[in-house]
Amino acid sequence: MQKLQTLDYLVFFFYFIVVAGYGYWIYNRKKSKEASTQDFFLAEGSLTWWAIGASLIASNISAEQMIGMSGNGFSMGLGISTYEWMAAATLIIVAVFFMPIYLKNKISTMPQFLSQRYNKTVSLIMAIFWLLLYIMVNLTSILYLGALAVSGISGLDFYTCMIFLAIFAIIITVGGMKVIGFTDVIQVFFLVIGGLAATYIAVNLVSDPDRGITDSIAGLVNGFKDMTQNNEDHFHMIYPKGNPHYMSLPGLTVLFGGMWIVNLNYWGCNQYITQRALGADLNTARNGLLFAAFLKLLMPVIVTLPGIAAYALYQKGMFQQEMLGVDGTFNQDNAYPVLLNLLPMGLKGLSFAALTAAVVASLAGKANSISTIFTLDVFRPYFAKDMSEKKLVVVGRLTIVVAMILAIVISPFMGIEKKGGFQFIQEMTGLLSPGIFAAFIMGFFWKRTNSAGAFFAIVGGFLIALSMHNNWLPGADWSTVPFLDRMGWVFLICVAVMFVLSMVLPNENKGLEIDASMFKTTKTFAIGATIVILTIIGLYSYFW
Repeated sequence: MQKLQTLDYLVFFFYFIVVAGYGYWIYNRKKSKEASTQDFFLAEGSLTWWAIGASLIASNISAEQMIGMSGNGFSMGLGISTYEWMAAATLIIVAVFFMPIYLKNKISTMPQFLSQRYNKTVSLIMAIFWLLLYIMVNLTSILYLGALAVSGISGLDFYTCMIFLAIFAIIITVGGMKVIGFTDVIQVFFLVIGGLAATYIAVNLVSDPDRGITDSIAGLVNGFKDMTQNNEDHFHMIYPKGNPHYMSLPGLTVLFGGMWIVNLNYWGCNQYITQRALGADLNTARNGLLFAAFLKLLMPVIVTLPGIAAYALYQKGMFQQEMLGVDGTFNQDNAYPVLLNLLPMGLKGLSFAALTAAVVASLAGKANSISTIFTLDVFRPYFAKDMSEKKLVVVGRLTIVVAMILAIVISPFMGIEKKGGFQFIQEMTGLLSPGIFAAFIMGFFWKRTNSAGAFFAIVGGFLIALSMHNNWLPGADWSTVPFLDRMGWVFLICVAVMFVLSMVLPNENKGLEIDASMFKTTKTFAIGATIVILTIIGLYSYFW
């Protein structure tokens, strides 16, 4: 199995020059606004709908999807794509109901929302939780899995790859959200083209492994037919009880239960995501989210299908040694890097660039969100109330570098490889998601909700989820309950306690500006949203 060749490096170098050059041009073009925190963190008024949509996907699709979700595609099949297709539906909901509330109330950060709706204590606690989550789970796993893949494909040392990815991300991030947003358009181009090329070749190879890599539409059709016939168990979206993957994706919970908490919290209450749209006007933000929803429908073809193709080839006798980890045990996360090493020269460089684009874009977006929350919600209000905008931007840039160094240092110790990268992130994030989502959704739509209730949801919800995760909570053997179902239980407990506390304790009367007219959409958006929803219904019906 050959590593990268000269042509591959030239293709990758071209990608690097285009992204870095375009980012530098954008930075210089808007340099006069450099000292503004609103411009640095939110790119206020600068991002178009297509830049917002592309940036959302570039930041979302990273090593945990390209590597982790392909690994889950190898082990469990198409069902893991429910995270992508349900996300498309979620983006429509966020665009219609969440975004108008944020923009009408001039929200710049998620902790600011909590401060404005509840109080500063709730806001500070949540800001600290988010910083810990973003650095210790998201940033570390993206760096670790990204370096694992880049090292596996290029043959370079693992830690060298990790440092390179971090430096590349820092270069983009210190230019601010404007640079991230517009360079993400290029990142998504490489991600989609390179990802589709890898899928095309991989599925072709399934049609006739003995002949080696073919390149034809007939080979693509025959390969897909071979996969669906010989690996039929890998093409179901809903897993019944008794299925070996039920604990990860428990039946109809993916349609009517905890999956909604995962997605609504991630896409609607997450600084990392909402930051892209918060600097735009409502129509631009909504159209950007709709564009992201369409791209989400495409993602399983790029991130899941290659894993299923690798499984089909593995069943035919290929990759027996390559799927083993460094300790000699089977590692599902090797599927995507192993597959890329089969690609022809040049195309491998393009797919390598796509993978790097996904990793770097996510690192940059996550680092910018860490910087935003720390600078605007922790440092400025508590340590530097009178600091100038210019100095705050400097603090933001230093925060980016420090966060990246921390991620490099702690990532090898997080145990990311044990569950598979994607599942690791979902379960760790799931400790906070139910309480956060309860605090936001109740704060949105019930004026009586008070700070005591929000405090319980965020802190109490985390403690309850942690107790269930470690099976400390009495009443059931929680280790036998799928984590998505546990999230549903924690959410319901949080809402119930919030309701009681809000009824018996004083209400601060800190409601938001909300009126029904805010939720009206344009006809174009409504048509696009309808197409997305009907497509999702069709996909689940076909692959039930």
